[in-house]
Order: sequence, then C-alpha cells, then structure tokens
Amino acid sequence: MDKRIIENMLKRESGFSQFATLSSNSIRLESEKQDIRTPFFRDVDRIIHSWSYSRYSGKTQVFSFSDDDHVSRRMIHVQLVSKIARTIGRALSLNEDLIEAGALGHDIGHTPLGHSGEAILNRISLRELGEIFSHNVQSVRTYMFIEHGGNGLNLSVQVLDAILCHNGEICSSTYFPMKKTVEEFLKQYESCYTDNKVLKELCPMTLEGCVVRISDLIGYIGRDIEDAIRLGKISRQDIPENIKSVLGVTNQQIVNTIILDIIENSFDKPYIKMSDEVFKAMIDLKKFNYEHIYRFSNSKESLEYFEIGMNHLFKKYLCDIENENFESDIYKFFLIEKSLKYLSTTSDKRKVLDYLAGMTDNFLKKMIEQNLEELS
Repeated sequence: MDKRIIENMLKRESGFSQFATLSSNSIRLESEKQDIRTPFFRDVDRIIHSWSYSRYSGKTQVFSFSDDDHVSRRMIHVQLVSKIARTIGRALSLNEDLIEAGALGHDIGHTPLGHSGEAILNRISLRELGEIFSHNVQSVRTYMFIEHGGNGLNLSVQVLDAILCHNGEICSSTYFPMKKTVEEFLKQYESCYTDNKVLKELCPMTLEGCVVRISDLIGYIGRDIEDAIRLGKISRQDIPENIKSVLGVTNQQIVNTIILDIIENSFDKPYIKMSDEVFKAMIDLKKFNYEHIYRFSNSKESLEYFEIGMNHLFKKYLCDIENENFESDIYKFFLIEKSLKYLSTTSDKRKVLDYLAGMTDNFLKKMIEQNLEELS
C-alpha cells in the first residue's frame, strides 16, 4: 500500500486540538494488521456492519409498539447522538472518528422495551447471578464477547471506554476525562457487575468520550418531547417557562442552544463544559421529562405482562440449554452461530441473559406469545 494514501487519511489530525486523541494513541486488546483506515475509523465500520447494530431499528427508545412510524426508535437515537457529538467534536478539533464510533455503538446493549426491559433484566440478573445488569456494560460485553460469533470485534479500548462511560442519565455541568491504563479500564468494566458506586461514577478516558456522554443526553431530551407531543402524552404548553426561556420549546431549539453553549464554554479547554444557566435548565427539563413522559411510557398492565414473560423465557431457555433442547429458539437463533470460545467460557445463565438482551421488541413479544399456554 502506498504510504501516501495512509498519510492522506491521517492528514486531518495535524489540525487537532492538543487535547484530542490521535490515531497513534489507539489501543487494541489484540494486535492486528493495519489497513488504509485509521483505527477509530475502522471501529465505526465494524460497529455498523455488526448484527447487533441492525437490531437497533427494532428496539424501543421510549414508547414501545407505537403505530406511528415517526416516533423514535433506538436507531434514530444513536444517529442523532452521533451527529450532535460530531458537531461538537469538529468545532473543538477533536477526533470525530472516535466520537462517531462511541456514539453509534453506545446503546448496542440496550434491551427490548428500553429502560423498562433493562430494569426487568436487572432484577433477573441480580436474582440469578448476583450481578447488576446495565445496558452500557452490556454494550461493552456485546462488542468484546458476543459479536462476531462470540469472538468479539476487537474495538479500540478508547471506543469501548466511551461506550462504557456514556451513561447520560448521570449529569454534570463539566466533564473532565480521566486517564486509564488498559488494566484499569478492564478492572472498571468488571467492577460494574457488582459495584453500583463504580457504575454511577464512570468517567471517560478521553475528551471525545466526554463529548459522547453529554451528547447522549442532548440526543434524547428534546426529541422525546417531540415524540410525546406527537402521541398526545403532553402539549408544548406544558413545558415550564423557566426551561423554555433558556433552551427553547422545540427539539431544534433545545439541541442548538445546548450545542452552542458547550462549544463556547469548552473551546481549547481540557474539559467539556456548559454554562450554569443552560445546565440548570437542562436538568429541569430532564426532571420534567421523567415526571410527565418516562413514568407513563408503558402501562402498568404492559409492564406486568413483560415482567412475567421475560422471567418465564429466562427459565425456559435455561432449561432448554441444560437439557440440550436443540429445537429451542435460543439454539436456532443464537447459540448455533457462537464459537467454542463463547460456549465454553460463558455460564448458561449468562447465555440466556445475552440472548434476551439482544432481542428486538417484536421478537420478544413473539417469543412470549408462543408460550402463552405455559404462562396461563
């Protein structure tokens, strides 16, 4: 390969901020031969070509089983996060490839039914394995141990870290990156299964990871309002005046206000920061969304149905594995394509959790309906 081609791919990095992550800083857990793509650019390709990425389109963002085709699914959310994060990253002269990989991959471990499904799987995981189930941790697990037939995608550690630490549920006005060794990253990942404190205090190792983290929140906080208004859950007039006066009243206004505020307060700085005024308004808007949208996104009856259904499926699939029932769908749709490495190093209970977590909404519903007689 002509070295000039590789040099051309790297040319843009000469204009990076002093705080950006260079391609030469990329770390992989397993060494591999380089091609013309920069490491983080290659990670983007691996993510969007993965089977789990395709299933984004069938997973809940907030509202499950909506008949309105314009209501957001998880696929739309990650694309919005990617675009928002890349806008911030370009303005701050950061590594957009690292940002794009982290943004597009951050929710790959999300369950069917969104956060409601995540809560159900967490209760199952705590009961059966004594371990916490969290979608950001499952995202890392998917790329390290489940994708590519159970061999993983060998993504860069910086990308895996951005995914692990993306959790936009935890808000701060300022995000400082925290340097980590590979060993420290792996230890942090493992600790997330048993230590809630570690899970809640995750901090990205790169400034690009910090951008992904705040962009996750920006990506849903206004769009979820538009979806709720479209479905008649709230009206635009319900948004409090103290929020509207700072951020605006539409998703376009909210996204634009926060992005410009971050860029202005973070330019040529070793951190990502919002002004106090915008941060307070964003926190107030997040609280408004929880009280008026997220709490009512699924009915009590629906949640009870899927709680019973997912618990039943967990027990059924575990029994199928233990009895080697190769006619079971967990074999036909999941275990049949897994490597000996995955099959021999993964507990049966973890295999079932991996399978359930990867399902789309409609596939989960179909599997539960197929077992209605056993549920009655």
